[in-house]
Amino acid sequence: MKLQASRLYIVGTPIGNLEDMTFRAVQVLQQVDAIAAEDTRHTGKLLQHFHITTPQISYHDHNRQSRTPELLQRLQQGQAIALVTDAGMPCISDPGYELVKACVAAAIPIIPIPGVSAVTAALCASGLPTEPFVFEGFLPAKHQERCTYLERLQSEGRTLIFYEAPHRLRQTLVDLAAMLGDHRRIVIGRELTKLHEEFWRGTLVGAIAHYGDREPQGEFTLVVAGAEVSQVVPTLAVLKAELQHLLEQGLSRSQASRQLAQTTAIPRRQLYQLTLEIQVPQP
Repeated sequence: MKLQASRLYIVGTPIGNLEDMTFRAVQVLQQVDAIAAEDTRHTGKLLQHFHITTPQISYHDHNRQSRTPELLQRLQQGQAIALVTDAGMPCISDPGYELVKACVAAAIPIIPIPGVSAVTAALCASGLPTEPFVFEGFLPAKHQERCTYLERLQSEGRTLIFYEAPHRLRQTLVDLAAMLGDHRRIVIGRELTKLHEEFWRGTLVGAIAHYGDREPQGEFTLVVAGAEVSQVVPTLAVLKAELQHLLEQGLSRSQASRQLAQTTAIPRRQLYQLTLEIQVPQP
C-alpha cells in the first residue's frame, strides 16, 4: 500500500481494546509524513505498541485555529498527513471538523480510514431499534440548557444516542426521565471494548435507582428508545395551553395537573409546576 501525496487521512483508532486497530490504519500511520494527534502523549502509546515512528504534531480544540493553517500548508506542499484523536473516529464528538472543512475548501483530497466507534458499538448491542437512529453527542453541561435541549427531543421517534461523563451521569439520567418520561427504555454502555465493559438495560427510573447507590466510573454511551407514536410527549407550549384550558374551566392547579397526567407521559408534579407559571383570570 503506497500513499499519495497531499492527502489528509482521517484514521479511526481503538476506543479501548488495542486489538481493534485495523491493518490499514497501522499502514497509513507508518507511511504518512506526520500524524496530527489530539493528545500526542496518548497517541504516543498507541504508536509505540505498533512500532510506528512517524512524527506527531498536536491538534486539539485549543490550538486548532493556529494549527489548521499550518497543516493545510504542509498538505499543499505535498505531505500526506493522518488525523487521529484519543479514541474512535475524528470529528465525531472529537476534534477534526475545522481541518476537514479547510481541506474541502482547498480541494485537498480526504481519505477516511474507518475504525471502531462507541456510537455503533453501543447501538448494535443495545437491543433497541437500530433504524433509524440519531446521535446527539454530549448534552449541554448546565442543567437548564440540558433540559431545554431535551425538550426538543421529547417527540423524537428515532433511537437516541448520547455520550456522557461519569460525574454528570446521575443528573443526566434524572433530566432524561423528567423530560422524556420515567419509563422510557435505556441501555447504558460503560467502558466499551475495555476490560470492565458492561451493558445495563432497563428504564430511566430504573437507571436512576441503579446508579443511586454506586459511583459512576468510566466512559458512558447512552442508547435511549425513541418516543412511541402513542406516547409522544407534547411540547411545553401545548401542555401549558391544555393546563390553562382546564384551569379556566374551574379546576384547581392540583386537579388540572392530575387530569392531564392521566393522558400524557408527564409526571403530575412536573405538570403542577407548569400550572404555577399560568395566570388564571379571577371571576
